[in-house]
Amino acid sequence: MLTRRSLLAPLALALALLPLPFSAPRADDARAPVTVFAAASLKNALDSIAAAWTRETGVEVKASYAASSALAKQIEQGAPADLFISADLAWMDYVAGKDLIVPATRETLLGNRLVLVAGPDWSRGEVELKPGVDLAGLLGDGRLAMGETSSVPAGKYGKAALETLGVWSAVEPKVAGAESVRAALALVSRGEAPLGIVYKTDAAADPKVKIVGTFPEDSHPPIVYPVAQLKDSKSPNASAFLKRLTSAPARADFEAAGFAVLPKPSGS
Repeated sequence: MLTRRSLLAPLALALALLPLPFSAPRADDARAPVTVFAAASLKNALDSIAAAWTRETGVEVKASYAASSALAKQIEQGAPADLFISADLAWMDYVAGKDLIVPATRETLLGNRLVLVAGPDWSRGEVELKPGVDLAGLLGDGRLAMGETSSVPAGKYGKAALETLGVWSAVEPKVAGAESVRAALALVSRGEAPLGIVYKTDAAADPKVKIVGTFPEDSHPPIVYPVAQLKDSKSPNASAFLKRLTSAPARADFEAAGFAVLPKPSGS
């Protein structure tokens, strides 16, 4: 004869074998980290800003640095991030075109300069970057390190500058394309390329290289860094860190690294 206890026993066993519910972190966690995808050239300044903010708030900033093109593609493919800082307008426009940013949070944050750097063995002095400059002759059998000209912003700016000066066709066969501006900088720093095209801020970050020329500002599109919060942002602290990036302490760090902090448009 079946008893109440015998009927309930299988049910109890089945319930006991069910997996325990996953305990997800609270969405309103005051300590939820902020993940930032940022152009490689921002590393030194952004690391400093993030460290100071973490000391003050206890909130960790997880920064991922790479070429803006690579980061934009990762965001498009669903990589988890809260903020995106690009080294040009094109890749921010690309992400915006995929409806992946919060438009109201987008602003142009920084400016930079494009420079020619030489490695530790360079002995030819300054290079006047004017139309017709014999950059190919200066390179000799060496290579010109720069970001990939089809995708990396620093490479695109560099190619535009060389085209404006009328020397791209002569220099192109000598170009050593790198996956990011920091990778190009490393080639020069290690002496694997005698010259490279990088941002002024990158040159300042490596004592082994020296600036031997600065490209005229009108030789390439303006170098600007837009920032925006991503629509799939999960951290409740993302907007607070975005606000920190435009604060006076952050401005000091950006300027110390050699960036120009751009004014906000009037009325914003």
